[in-house]
Amino acid sequence: MAKLVYGLQMTLDGFIDHTAFDPSAKLFRYFIGHTERVAGSVYGRTMYEIMRYWDDDQPEWGPDEHEYARVWRATPKWVVSGSLQPADLGPNATLVADGDLEGFIRRLKADHHGEIEIAGSRVANSVGELGLIDEYTIYLHPVVLGQGNPFFRGARPPLRLVAKEQLDDNVVSLTYVPG
Repeated sequence: MAKLVYGLQMTLDGFIDHTAFDPSAKLFRYFIGHTERVAGSVYGRTMYEIMRYWDDDQPEWGPDEHEYARVWRATPKWVVSGSLQPADLGPNATLVADGDLEGFIRRLKADHHGEIEIAGSRVANSVGELGLIDEYTIYLHPVVLGQGNPFFRGARPPLRLVAKEQLDDNVVSLTYVPG
């Protein structure tokens, strides 16, 4: 059975905004390895559309960006959306209607092994309210935005810290489990 992990980069004041700060080179290489190890990714529409950036090589990319794109394209992706069509999806992506989210996530976890990441605060909040997220990983950046898209959209579930790791000079990974 797979473990479902909600993990995103977050500011000190609890927001996720991938346009407000970039990972260091060391942290970016960490994410390459992480993406290579996951069994797949569940995305909400908005996060998937942001990540589609990696579908097409860009002339300004260096070796690390090309490697991340290669790994991301090879990773199975399940996109939860009521507005996208299958033709809107890129490589290794499957459209999931948002009508039976609970059943889909339960089947996905039962049919796979390893870690499946979930990204996108709206879809993660919905799945979290169903009690189906096994782990929360916060990549905490020393940045304060004062506004934006929050990591937690509803009441935060009771969480217990199980791991912490410094990933570069400024960013720590905090891993929590429900309970």
